Amino acid sequence: MVASTKFVQIIDFETDRIEELRALSEETDQRLADRQGGPTHRMVLKDRNHPNRYLVLVEFDSYEEAMRNSADPETGKFAQRMAALCTRPPSFTDCDIQETTRLR
Repeated sequence: MVASTKFVQIIDFETDRIEELRALSEETDQRLADRQGGPTHRMVLKDRNHPNRYLVLVEFDSYEEAMRNSADPETGKFAQRMAALCTRPPSFTDCDIQETTRLR
């Protein structure tokens, strides 16, 4: 039996309404807090060279778990509301985690 590989989706977007996006994310987190599965970690990065560009890394226990999350209607509603706050459509990159190293 092969263990599932952890999975990360990277969401690349631009917005001049980041506070509204944060509020939307917090609202969605609260609404879905009791739901089984879904993301295990999220990291939000701001591009220093492009002030309105952000990258969000969302970790899941597996690709399959991420696809279940993507198929959830609540995720679709969030994505539509998120896109409405962006200055360009978000792009998505799907990644299998190959290695993680704790340096400190």
